[in-house]
Amino acid sequence: MRCAVITISDTRQANDDFSGDKLAEVLVQFGASIEIRQIVTDDVADISDTLSLISNRQDIDVIFTTGGTGFSPRDNTPEATLAVIEREAPGMSEAMRRETAAKHPMAMLSRGVCGIRGRTLIVNLPGSPRGVEECYEVIRPVLRHAIELIRDAHKFHESH
Repeated sequence: MRCAVITISDTRQANDDFSGDKLAEVLVQFGASIEIRQIVTDDVADISDTLSLISNRQDIDVIFTTGGTGFSPRDNTPEATLAVIEREAPGMSEAMRRETAAKHPMAMLSRGVCGIRGRTLIVNLPGSPRGVEECYEVIRPVLRHAIELIRDAHKFHESH
């Protein structure tokens, strides 16, 4: 699983990107490779441009974003993601909210979405290290299969 880790924040820098650090750690622990690690502002255009560029690459299976999924006026990650995906994957975001809200009611305030653009899965995760870890654990069992399905569907469309 080849991944991009994109932290969405107006204030984070590489030295204090705790949620991005946790996400990279968890992904590597489960055998993924981090091909891209980047911090992007909370601006909708910056986020959507970054997601578009990375999803057009052939060497990225999943783009994980962390941050920008709450209720703050600058939390624009879901809108930017919806602007670039071609198909939503609502079961993944619903499962993350359901499972994490059972332990932490504030998880209901996450507006993160998941979807597919081309041959790339895009997953919005919360902006806290604990939220990243707990949400990733919810979807981890289905990620490899999801990637295989996306790859196979993409190959089918290219050959027809």
